[in-house]
Amino acid sequence: MNYKSNILTRRFRGLLPVVVDVETSGLIPATDALLEVALVTLKADEEGGLQRDQTVAYHVEPFVGARLDQQALAITGIDPFHPLRFAIPEGQALSRLFSLVREALEKSGCYRAVLVGHNAWFDLSFILEAAKRAGIKQIPLHTFTTFDTASLSAVALGETVLARAARRAKIPFDIQKAHAASYDAERTAELFCYIVNRWD
Repeated sequence: MNYKSNILTRRFRGLLPVVVDVETSGLIPATDALLEVALVTLKADEEGGLQRDQTVAYHVEPFVGARLDQQALAITGIDPFHPLRFAIPEGQALSRLFSLVREALEKSGCYRAVLVGHNAWFDLSFILEAAKRAGIKQIPLHTFTTFDTASLSAVALGETVLARAARRAKIPFDIQKAHAASYDAERTAELFCYIVNRWD
């Protein structure tokens, strides 16, 4: 394990933060579809600060029988059946993401990954429900602990909305690009790194 990896191991008591964002067809994990999922890994820079590393994202096919709430789809702008989405089944998307998380764990020396998200309970609940539908039993994410940037931002910046917290932290945020999983995950990652580095 190198010096930079060891910083991550020590900083979070052996837990490796990985940033996740999902876009869905509603608010209920058991009935509503996972439509987009993105994951951002983090790394230590030359000074030992935390920064964004790798981003992966997938468009996801709605599972058979999923409820597609039109209000939710209007907010995200996602057409679940558009042929140019090149969507893949949720089990395949999660298997690829979990593979990347396991690689990051091995590289860092941490023993378990913990999901970082803005209102992280929402993202984790959809991930766990999709994994259950796909029959994925080995999940490299902590199944109940999360690092929630909405809560962290309320304490550190006096804001709970992602766009407002990002701007308070001097992180550019384009509202027109919001509600795309990869964009929101990367802004959330930058916000998390800002807060962690400020209180290192």
